[in-house]
Amino acid sequence: MVEPASGAEPADAAGDCADALDRPLPEGVRRRVVALVSDAFGALTVGDLPAQLRQYARFTPTRRAKFAGNAMAAAVESDAVFRGRVAEKLREAQAELATALESGAPPAAADPLDVAAAAYVLRPAGWVKLVAAAGEEAQRADAERADEEGRRELDRLREELAHVRELQRTGGEQVRGELEAARKEAESLQRKLRSALSDVKRGEAALRKVTAEIDGFRAEAAAQVASAESESRRLKSRLAEVETALETSRRATREGRSIEDMRLRLLLDTVLDAAAGLRRELALPPVSTRPADTVDAVEPGRMTPKDIAARALSETDPALLDQLLALPQAHLVVDGYNVTKTGYPTMPLEKQRLRLLGGLSMLAAQTGAEMTCVFDGAELAAPVLLAPPRGVRVLFSKAGVTADELIRQLVRAEPAGRPVVVVSTDREVADGVAKAGARPVTSALLLKRLSRVS
Repeated sequence: MVEPASGAEPADAAGDCADALDRPLPEGVRRRVVALVSDAFGALTVGDLPAQLRQYARFTPTRRAKFAGNAMAAAVESDAVFRGRVAEKLREAQAELATALESGAPPAAADPLDVAAAAYVLRPAGWVKLVAAAGEEAQRADAERADEEGRRELDRLREELAHVRELQRTGGEQVRGELEAARKEAESLQRKLRSALSDVKRGEAALRKVTAEIDGFRAEAAAQVASAESESRRLKSRLAEVETALETSRRATREGRSIEDMRLRLLLDTVLDAAAGLRRELALPPVSTRPADTVDAVEPGRMTPKDIAARALSETDPALLDQLLALPQAHLVVDGYNVTKTGYPTMPLEKQRLRLLGGLSMLAAQTGAEMTCVFDGAELAAPVLLAPPRGVRVLFSKAGVTADELIRQLVRAEPAGRPVVVVSTDREVADGVAKAGARPVTSALLLKRLSRVS
C-alpha cells in the first residue's frame, strides 16, 4: 500500500470534515478529475483499486475514462484511501503544481480547471474555494466565448443586411425592366396556352375514341384468351387422365407379368425338384428299358418283385412334419401366437415370439424348407423392433386384418401344385387353407418337432 506524503492525510481528513461542496462538481472540473484518476490507474495494482474499479484495470486510459468515468468520480468522492493513492501519484507526476496548492499559492499561469481538479484530489486547505472559483471561471469563459460568438454573428448579419440593401437600391430598375419583360412574356404565353388548350381538347376527344376502340379490342381478346385457356385446361386434364390410365395399365401389365412369371417359375422348380426327388426315392435306373421288358413274365432263376407297404404315420407324429417338409419346394406357414399360446402361454409375448422364432430358425437350417411365421398385429402396443432369424420370414398383420386372413392370403398367393404346410389349431384356418390346396397340421405337432430340435 502506498503511504501518503507527510502531512497529506491529516490535511485531507481535516478538509473532508471542514469543507464540502454545496453544489455539484463543475463539469469541466469533473472531466479533469476523471482524467487524473485514469492516468493514476497505470501505476496502481489491482489490490490498490476499489472493488467497483478493478474490472477496468486492464483498460487503456481513453477507454477507462469513457466507460468508467462515473465510477471513478464516485470512488474519489467517497473513498478517502483511494483518493489518497491518486493524490500520491499526482504529487509524483505534477510535483510543482501539488507543492504550490498545498502551500496555499496556486500558480497564476496554470489552467483554472487543472488547478481545481488537483485541489479536489489533494484536498488542501481552501480546496472548495478553488473548485468553486474554477467553476465560476469556466462559466465566465464560456459566457465570454458565447458573447464573442454572438458579436461576430451580429456583425456578419449586419454586413449581409447592408449588402442586401445595396442590392435593392442598385437592382430596382433592373427588376422593373425584368418585370415588364416578364409581363409581356406572360401575355404571349397565355395566348399560346389558350391555343394549346384547344389542341389538347381535340386530342382528348380523339384519345377517348381510340381508348374506347382499344377497350373493345381488349375485351374481345380477353374473351378469346379465357376461352383458349379453358380449352387448354380441359385438354391438359384429359391428357393427364390418359397418361395416368396408360401408366396404370403398364404397371398392372408389368406387375401381372412379374407375378405370373414368378408363380410359373416356382411351380416349374417344384415339379423339377419333385421329379428329381421321385427319381431318388424310386432309385430309377437309366432309361434302358425295352418294350419287351414290360411284359409280365417269370424269368428263369429270378423272383417277381413285390411292393412293401410303408407304415402309416399318426397326425401327432413329428416324423409326419419331416416328411412334409422333405417335399420339393415345401413352404411352412406358422400361425405364431396360436403355437406359442398352445406351448408356453404364461410367458410374455416378446419372449414367446423369440422362443418360437429360434426353434423355427434351427428347423429351417435342418430341412432347408421356406418358412413364414405370422403374428397378429392387433396384439402390438407399439412397433416391434425385431431382427428376423436366418431362414425365417416374420410378418405382422396390418390394422384391420387378422393373422388368419393374412395366412389365407399367403396360401392363395402360392401356385397350384406347390406343397404348402400350415401350422394352426384354429379349425376355421385349417379348413380354409385345406380348400386352397394347403396341408394343415396342428400346433402340437410343430411343438413336438421343435422340442426335438432344441
